[in-house]
Amino acid sequence: MRWNMMTDIDWDKFDPGRVDPEILKTVKAAALVEANAPDYVAYLSGIWADAPGMIAALDMWGREESQHGAALAKWAALADPSFDFDTSLARFREIQGIDTEAASSIRGSRTNELIARCVVESGTSSLYAAIRDKTDEPVLKQLAARIAADEFAHYGMFLKQAGDEPVQPGLATRLRVAFGRLFEASDDELAGAYYCANYGPDSATRYDRSTFSNAYQKRVLGIYQRRHIDRLIAMISKAAGLDPGRALVRGLQGLAWRVLMWRKRQLVKLAY
Repeated sequence: MRWNMMTDIDWDKFDPGRVDPEILKTVKAAALVEANAPDYVAYLSGIWADAPGMIAALDMWGREESQHGAALAKWAALADPSFDFDTSLARFREIQGIDTEAASSIRGSRTNELIARCVVESGTSSLYAAIRDKTDEPVLKQLAARIAADEFAHYGMFLKQAGDEPVQPGLATRLRVAFGRLFEASDDELAGAYYCANYGPDSATRYDRSTFSNAYQKRVLGIYQRRHIDRLIAMISKAAGLDPGRALVRGLQGLAWRVLMWRKRQLVKLAY
């Protein structure tokens, strides 16, 4: 692994007075998503069962993702000692089921699966970069910088593997897969993680996917700056087969920013 959470992070510099409670909610949810990596490793390993090199790469990817979850959980517990990571993770796994026995990609091909993974890594790298730039808390700033770099490296690994696959889909399919996966950000994974991380098992508030998808988006959109969205769209476009320097991609970046800021204004009105 590129770094060790116990020796490479200055945990003694944690400053509770600089914890933003809204960012804390996002970090708690992120800890659960990252910690769920073993299920994704199992799923992807089934798809590449005949490729030992890819299996080894997936194993390292999974270990790095699991460290992200553990490190974020440790920080969240410093910020909020009542945060019960183990219980929250168990509840999250009840909501977020992954078919770890699959022998083929749910997206139709290995290349499509890799394009979708690139989208996920684009999103996480951009989010952690945004957290790094937004937070004033020294330890979280260190963590977010480390994790953002890892996620960017993961993006590169999946992108290279996608290019090495013998079957290459056309541009229309690549765009459909990439932007389809982007819009899955409102699925049960993020909504469920947000709920389980921020509402205990005895809470009177029951889980509703739409409600907590909106709650998650509300916090995340309060973190992003324009440059993070530009980077996100450039990375996704490259995975989809578009040149990030093209005018079309620059247009998509501007459109995405305007839509997200409109969405942010709508979400501010929500109670959750």
